[in-house]
Amino acid sequence: MQGSANLNIMIKAARKAGRSLVKDFREVENLQVSTKGAGDFVSRADLAAEKAIRETLMEARPNYGWLGEESDPVAGKDPTRRWIVDPLDGTTNFLHGLPHWAVSIALEFKGEIVAGVIFDAAKDEMFVAEKGAGAWMNDTRLRVSARHKMIESIFATGLPFAGRSDLPATLHDLGRLLPQCAGVRRWGAVALDLAYLAAGRYDGFWERRLKPWDIAAGILVVREAGGMVAPIEEGNNILETGDLIAANGPIFDTFAKVIRNT
Repeated sequence: MQGSANLNIMIKAARKAGRSLVKDFREVENLQVSTKGAGDFVSRADLAAEKAIRETLMEARPNYGWLGEESDPVAGKDPTRRWIVDPLDGTTNFLHGLPHWAVSIALEFKGEIVAGVIFDAAKDEMFVAEKGAGAWMNDTRLRVSARHKMIESIFATGLPFAGRSDLPATLHDLGRLLPQCAGVRRWGAVALDLAYLAAGRYDGFWERRLKPWDIAAGILVVREAGGMVAPIEEGNNILETGDLIAANGPIFDTFAKVIRNT
């Protein structure tokens, strides 16, 4: 697609970070996995990727604000625009040598996401979207699936770990959803879950307690691919609460009723 100047800058930044991460990924695969050594290595890879992204974005647009996973937020001289960045979504996968992780970059304008990039460097799949211009994966236009039966649909989510308090709610969701669908996947990279929904690989996604950098780009990619995204509790701001439901149009209402238990 022919993107705006801002989108082209975002793609450039994502590719730069992706090259750095792919190089580090080849090394982390050979590490003796331990809590300290491997974890520290991934932290360095994560920070190096964010540094590469920040240098590219802020050099091109020094007045924009910044919200990144690995650094303090910056207000920016232009209060209407902000970059929202996750340099390595799927860190645990990366740590374990699983090639399912991504760079996620979004541009927010007056509180609305207007451009998004999700780069799966391990597979060389670049998912991009701009408000009103559609969503694309490399040179292919994206559309959400057309499935309209829950029993034929596959969903994605995250499973709470390490004692997170939302485990009971998620188990309740699964108990209601699994009997009605073709399966639920947990691949450990929220940005790619949303990108895959936009590409028709999944039919729906839900999760709670996510961070803005996890979902900002993906929300736009899904919407521009014809999908629907809404808060789990109606009326909430998704980026503030981190709770969302997303799906194609035909199954959205039924899926949302299952998750909302209404």
